[in-house]
Amino acid sequence: MKIDFYIHKNKISNIKQIKMKKSLLALAFMLLLSTSSNFTMAQNPIVGGEEMYPTKNIIENAVNSKDHTTLVAAVKEAGLVETLQSKGPFTVFAPVNSAFDMLPAGTVDMLLKPENKEMLVKILTYHVLAGKYDSKMIMDAITAGGGKVSMTTVAGGSLTFSMDEKHNVWVWDEKGNSAMVTIADVYQSNGVIMVIDKVLMPN
Repeated sequence: MKIDFYIHKNKISNIKQIKMKKSLLALAFMLLLSTSSNFTMAQNPIVGGEEMYPTKNIIENAVNSKDHTTLVAAVKEAGLVETLQSKGPFTVFAPVNSAFDMLPAGTVDMLLKPENKEMLVKILTYHVLAGKYDSKMIMDAITAGGGKVSMTTVAGGSLTFSMDEKHNVWVWDEKGNSAMVTIADVYQSNGVIMVIDKVLMPN
């Protein structure tokens, strides 16, 4: 009887240990999932106070940025929403609202008029490259080019890229004006957005 009792007692003890191990493994797995999820979320850049999701397209993300309301309004007026929602890929150099505010008084209102749609389309597509170019690709091209590299935009004009001693990427338009990339590599499902602090102008 005593032997049976000890055997029974040991079985109960083993069962309890197995259940405890399973519970600990389940808890560890849940913590791992939670940590992984939080890590992934933390990697999504914040633009205009909102998180940018790589699973969304350029338009779906841009409309949520409080710093790009002027750009979004211009894209809508130019009829480019469908284009920037397409497969692409595209690299968009996206000026913030304050960049548009730096333009001469009345410029934005003038560009948003229906009769100036062709000019608006040209300016906006001048900020777009066909293809997905992140900061590493651009910086590598700058280095290979001996300090600068030019790329053809969707509008047909060219943008020239350079890099300063702090490794900031600068974009130069055909008029000699420059804009700095302030937030790089905002990946989208159909390309990448580079936030810039000035509006670029084609010839």
